[in-house]
Amino acid sequence: MNLYEAIFSRKSVRNYEMEPVSNGLLQDIRDFYSQIEGLNPGIRTDISIMDNTTGKNKMMHLFGVKAPYYLVFYSEEKDLAQMNAGYIMEQLALFLCTKGLGTCFLGNAKPKFGNPHKGSLKFMITMAFGKSKGGYTRKAVDARRMDLKDLCVYKEVPRQWMKQLLEAARLAPSSMNSQPWRFVVYDNRIHVFAKKHNMNHLGRYEELNFGIMFSHLMVVAEELWLDVDLIRLEDITHKNFPNNQYVLSAILRT
Repeated sequence: MNLYEAIFSRKSVRNYEMEPVSNGLLQDIRDFYSQIEGLNPGIRTDISIMDNTTGKNKMMHLFGVKAPYYLVFYSEEKDLAQMNAGYIMEQLALFLCTKGLGTCFLGNAKPKFGNPHKGSLKFMITMAFGKSKGGYTRKAVDARRMDLKDLCVYKEVPRQWMKQLLEAARLAPSSMNSQPWRFVVYDNRIHVFAKKHNMNHLGRYEELNFGIMFSHLMVVAEELWLDVDLIRLEDITHKNFPNNQYVLSAILRT
């Protein structure tokens, strides 16, 4: 299984065997993280891996999901830092899936042990991981997601590679399974919108959700050998949409 295949089979796991994994695999995780290029490479980030294999650390139980390991993500506070965090962390979740391990994002699970970066980087998100009790994968058809016909407005007939991008985006996990994204689809580009709420900006977890979804788009683009850029188009940014907020566009380079 590779990252592309993991998109269509990964599921969130909340029950784990409290078994250790090899030090080599823990180093593989760190090495894989170091190779990920974020949405904004100018944002400094870091991860730490917390060992809970003994299950005796009561502070870790406050995370809500008892797991043998927790991966904690830290970042500079910059524009779209949460989106960048989701983008990187989802690729780590997919990587762990390829290694036979289950994962689960923990929304409010902030470590109680202090930030090792002493203020230079801010805590962003925690992810539980380890060997799952039961399955760590599922069939794509079993994922509880909205149909593409409810998520997309098609301005042109999509080609097969576009359908694959959209299907991967559709399967992206989101907090409370909110699936906040909507897509306006052309032959060579996808304009991505967020369902508009009372606020005029993306909330913390909604921004992270979009980072997760964009990671799916770019993993598929790499698998299909497509040159896709994620950019913000000013001519769309300045338009007023009554029900949706423009986020970014995924544009195929020709």
